[in-house]
Order: sequence, then structure tokens, then C-alpha cells
Amino acid sequence: NAFFTRSLSEGVRPIEGEAHEWISPVDGRISQIGHIQSGNIFQAKGHAYTATELLGGDAKLAEQFKDGSFATLYLSPSDYHRIHMPVDGTLREMIHVPGRLFSVSTGTVAEVPRLFARNERLVCLFDTADGPMAMVLVGAINVSAIETVWAGLVTPSPQRQVGRWSYRDEDGLSIRLKRGAEMGRFNMGSTVILLTAKGVGFDAAWQAEMPIKLGQRLQPSGSGDEAEAKAEG
Repeated sequence: NAFFTRSLSEGVRPIEGEAHEWISPVDGRISQIGHIQSGNIFQAKGHAYTATELLGGDAKLAEQFKDGSFATLYLSPSDYHRIHMPVDGTLREMIHVPGRLFSVSTGTVAEVPRLFARNERLVCLFDTADGPMAMVLVGAINVSAIETVWAGLVTPSPQRQVGRWSYRDEDGLSIRLKRGAEMGRFNMGSTVILLTAKGVGFDAAWQAEMPIKLGQRLQPSGSGDEAEAKAEG
């Protein structure tokens, strides 16, 4: 475990772009990337699932990501296993959704309908300058242990029902993490699904099956209104 979750040497993953631009939170490979269309997230040819399913059946929560963007990022066993913040954020809520532990390999993702909405997962919800953000840490075969920097080991859990934790300023529980800061880790490898609010567009140059590194910019250079128009075009 210590080998798989070891830290990186300082400076080996430079953070690209300006402070407001979104970056990759992990080393891995892009499984899929694009826009959330009619509440659906593309999984693979012939397969999609809804944001509501992914977020544990909470339709009101899923509405916050209507017409937003998503990036599904696969971490193989050979990848760096820690997960970092793609942008500055304040933790609002954490949701543990029990489920299966299907493999998240390319072949299995192509064959198992709604796989990411069926596997065990940890949903971490943040407020950002660009609106709400969800980072969904998906468990997989041999990868049932997921940790966060604020809660330690969260899964596996003996509870087979949805668990929710809120982090409110008035309770003194506010947790703020800077862009590039570590937020969690997997045992071995798995998948992170990043959801954004409407208005955050990812660079069209990023495509499925491309390798990606922690700190690489997800948005077009000079992102903002111009980047949004470019992404929608």
C-alpha cells in the first residue's frame, strides 16, 4: 500500500496555466470527456448513465451540473495513485454510495451498462469560483479502499446504505483546498469522474484514450468567456 500510494518528488508535476484554469487532478488516461447532455454522461459506445444515478440518486444535486462538463479519468495500477484539486475549492459535502466493484478497464467499461453508476463510489462536492464541482472517486476490483485528506479511510464501509457528511462554516468544519493540493488517494488504481457546472468547458484537444498528467491544463489557454464559446463551438 505504501508503494502504491507514495508521494511524488517535488517539482515533477508542474501546474500549468493561470490560477483560475482547471487542471487534471490525476495521472492517468482519459476514458471520456465532454458535456453533460440532457443529464446524461457518455460512458462508451452504446452506454451512458445519468448524473442523478452517479450522485447516489439525488436529482436536486444533479441539477446543479445540468449542461456542465465531465471528464472521466482512469488510473491504471502503474499510475500515481493520489488525487489533487483541479481548481481552488471549499468542501461542502461528501457522499458514500455503496455498490459493486466491477473492473474499470477499457474492455469492461465498454461492456457493462452504467458501470460507474453501479460501482461503489465517494462523491466529494466543492464550491468553486466557477460554481459547484463534484469529484467522484470510483471503486473497482481490488480497489475498494478510498481515502480523503480530511476524513482518512472512507471505503470500504460496513454500511450498505448511502452515507452523507456536510462541512459547514457555522460548525467550524469548513475545509478549503487550493488548486493542485492533494485531496485523496486510491489503493492501486481506479477512476475519477470530474463534474462541473455550466460554463466550464474543457479543451476540445483532449480526447478519449489520451494520456494525461496531474497539473496539465484541461481548459483552453486563456479560459473564460472565450474558452466557453470555443468549447460550445
